[in-house]
Amino acid sequence: MTEGQQITPVKRFFLQTLNRMRVMPRRTWLLLLTLFTLALAILIWRGWLHPTHANSATKLQSSSRLDSAQVQTVRVAQVTLGEMPIELNALGTVTPLASVTAKTQVSGTLMKVMFREGQFVQKGDLLAQIDPRPHQINLQNAQGILAKDLALLKQAQADLKRYRILLKQDSISAKQVADQASLVEQYQGIVQADRAQVDQYKLNLAHCRITTPISGRVGLRQVDAGNYVQPSDANGIVVITRMRPTSVIFSLPEDALPAVLKRLHSTQKLPVSAYDRNRSIVLEKGHLKTIDNQIDTATGTIKLRAHFANQQDMLYPNQFVNINLLVNTLRGIAIVPSSAIQNGSIGPYVYIVNADRTVSVRTLKTGPVSGEYTSIRAGLTPGEQVVIDGADRLREGTKIAIAPAQPA
Repeated sequence: MTEGQQITPVKRFFLQTLNRMRVMPRRTWLLLLTLFTLALAILIWRGWLHPTHANSATKLQSSSRLDSAQVQTVRVAQVTLGEMPIELNALGTVTPLASVTAKTQVSGTLMKVMFREGQFVQKGDLLAQIDPRPHQINLQNAQGILAKDLALLKQAQADLKRYRILLKQDSISAKQVADQASLVEQYQGIVQADRAQVDQYKLNLAHCRITTPISGRVGLRQVDAGNYVQPSDANGIVVITRMRPTSVIFSLPEDALPAVLKRLHSTQKLPVSAYDRNRSIVLEKGHLKTIDNQIDTATGTIKLRAHFANQQDMLYPNQFVNINLLVNTLRGIAIVPSSAIQNGSIGPYVYIVNADRTVSVRTLKTGPVSGEYTSIRAGLTPGEQVVIDGADRLREGTKIAIAPAQPA
């Protein structure tokens, strides 16, 4: 080293390290070499020294730029101007307007069953016949007692008439006349009781013919002919249910009551549709009939009854159905398929198709939803195109290619 050259601290540390390594034993050299090899193997195993690791961020950025440059194929739909029904959905139970269990009013042997299971019957049709002979005998006995008491009454009345003539002639005491008048009144009471007994046996005889009190469909037979039936039987003979028309009882939140009452008090009827469990098939269409007179404080809901013609018997008693109650219809409002609407931190938005085949994000305010369509209160105008399929691969400014429309 010549004069004038200055030794920096780094050079000094390097020279000192070389001098120490020259005098280092061979065993120490082997130990350092082993440690270096082990550290290198660990780095390679962890992937820190993988050739592609250093450029991963660069490749990710370049792939992102490449994706944004690619053309994405999407399906689009046009914003239309139309009507949007405002419907309230609820779960209802089919409740018949009338259901009667036909029971016997008298005891006796069931002789005949006049109906078929599942048959539709009219009011007054004969359902079953109970053995009338015991009741006929009782009626004849009561009629005989009535005839005897009537004869006694006539005799007492004739005697009373003669006693009154004799009383005028002062040939009989007044007490005897009074006793005879009392006897006539007693016979009149007995005759009245006998007539009531006769009417009772006539009524029992009429009850031997069991007729249907309503028109409807009979269910399964509960008792067979030949059995002894009596009024205390719980199951009766058969159940008759009125199926045409029928009704559905469902509940709505109390917040929906003002809108329903407003339409119910008008001259227009509120249409009601009954759907199956999957809401895929319309079982029957009807109208709202009435609302309950109080709100359930436990649930905050109110019950409503809807009437249905049910000519095809699609609604069965105690069946659970989905109810759609049409409260109002918005007219002249923008409508788009619900699949076009995305939700994010900025709220609901859609991808608008620009004239240069790129997309832009557009926030909007949504309105009521009906089926697969959503009404738009603000943010879209009729005629614009929105992406309905493939929006998950898009972002602001992405180029798109519109796929051909699928056949309906």
